[in-house]
Amino acid sequence: MDTLTALAFARELIDIDSTTGHETAAGEWLASRLRGLGYSVTRQPVADDRFNLIATIDPPDVVLSTHYDCVPPFFPSRVDDGTLFGRGACDAKGILAAQVAAAERLRADGHRHVGLLFVVGEERGSEGALAANAAPLGSKFLVNGEPTGSRLATGTRGILRVRLRARGRAGHSSAPEHFESAIEKLIDALVRLRTLVLPSHPIFGATSYSVGVIEGGVAPNVVPARAAAEVLFRIVGDAGDVLVPVRSLAPQVEVEEILRVPPVQLHTIPGVASASFPFTTDIPLLDRWGVPLLFGPGSFLVAHTDNEHLHVAEFESSIGTYIQIIAALSA
Repeated sequence: MDTLTALAFARELIDIDSTTGHETAAGEWLASRLRGLGYSVTRQPVADDRFNLIATIDPPDVVLSTHYDCVPPFFPSRVDDGTLFGRGACDAKGILAAQVAAAERLRADGHRHVGLLFVVGEERGSEGALAANAAPLGSKFLVNGEPTGSRLATGTRGILRVRLRARGRAGHSSAPEHFESAIEKLIDALVRLRTLVLPSHPIFGATSYSVGVIEGGVAPNVVPARAAAEVLFRIVGDAGDVLVPVRSLAPQVEVEEILRVPPVQLHTIPGVASASFPFTTDIPLLDRWGVPLLFGPGSFLVAHTDNEHLHVAEFESSIGTYIQIIAALSA
């Protein structure tokens, strides 16, 4: 598969909205294209009509993996001045296309023991990875794709996702002193959150967090009885070391753990540039698929933005690097 064909593959996939929870149309297209290339394709059910895709020629020693869901909002592809734009350009549909191109070039050279695993739900909850880990193929290595700036990751942070709930007593807003505002309690707790001492690590750095969702209240003239926020911590060690100080926010808020994924240190290859990354991937949840590596073109700093993009030159060179990685793992 030449670069122009791979780029067209990426654009067609980007142009199908596959916001997390709505991946079916993209999965149908992808399954059809992979079958057209001669792969044996298995649709692995995940939830409702959503599914992972597993594509093989011969039993794989190495599996290339990424996700085909994207964060909202969807926007279609375009190529401008040597750069591919669109939702999923670097996270991770452009990467997926580069992986397919690498597998195709290897197959043309007689290397048929490379598999493909494309999952749903990575951007929220990792449902696809959890389902995939229940049915591994016996591969020796898993090369996962995320935007690492074309460097192999030496490690990635984990995540701890929590919901903070505040409860108050509703009433008429003209007399707030007679009632309890859940929103005020939540705000106070979030201010205290800024002061907590959170763990650090010599490789991963300091724990960070983002308040991604806030909700509460029913009307401007009603003292709110309920409010909540979702906070995503990028953890550098055991999740419990973050939960302990976060639980000190009680009794202003209740703390509910939603999801935890541990940080990981990863396999690297001499001759391929490497670095540590602050984000989290599906790798900790795919531990039955072989020794993990993480590599992909593009920058995570433009992922999830309205300027998401991938330089075509880097896209092209990453195909060669995937081939280099697989050759080293197969030696």
